[in-house]
Amino acid sequence: MPTQAKAEKIDELKGRLLGVQAGVLTEYRGLTVQQLAELRKQLKVAAAEYRVVKNRLARIAMEGSPLAPLQKHLTGPIGLVIVRKDPVAVAKALTAFARTNPALSVKIGVIDGQLLEPKELRAVADMPSREALRSQIVGAVQGPLAQMVGLLTAPQRDLVYILAERGKAAPANGAGAGDSTTEVHTTSQEG
Repeated sequence: MPTQAKAEKIDELKGRLLGVQAGVLTEYRGLTVQQLAELRKQLKVAAAEYRVVKNRLARIAMEGSPLAPLQKHLTGPIGLVIVRKDPVAVAKALTAFARTNPALSVKIGVIDGQLLEPKELRAVADMPSREALRSQIVGAVQGPLAQMVGLLTAPQRDLVYILAERGKAAPANGAGAGDSTTEVHTTSQEG
């Protein structure tokens, strides 16, 4: 039976796991306190947090959470990355940090209930960010829509152009037409 202090830590971690998008387990052995502080800072920018957890307490806290698939991988000194928003941004931050600090070892991650090995997490890091994907989608949708608007407005635009051209020609023809009408009236009065 966990003590009151342990029960409070479990409840606190359960609270932090509410609404998470993803999670990553890392081994931090060999990192200095300053390096861990820098990692936390970089992950905070990516809307994630890094916590060193006790495995047994973390297993209990993860029960029923989106990070439950990570439970069986909680062995050794573990740091848990809790991802709140964009897993791609977090994967990029972890990959960049691991390049400059090889002591950080990414063990396994979970995104949307699916376990991802370190190489799969690196592949996620190579993906464009959510904002970049959104802009690509908007661009892909916007191009055909602009073409469709152009096609739908072409008949009206052509009609306006034709009427404008006829309007330019009308005053010259209108004066001549008026003269011929006058001549017709003159001719019919003589007869």
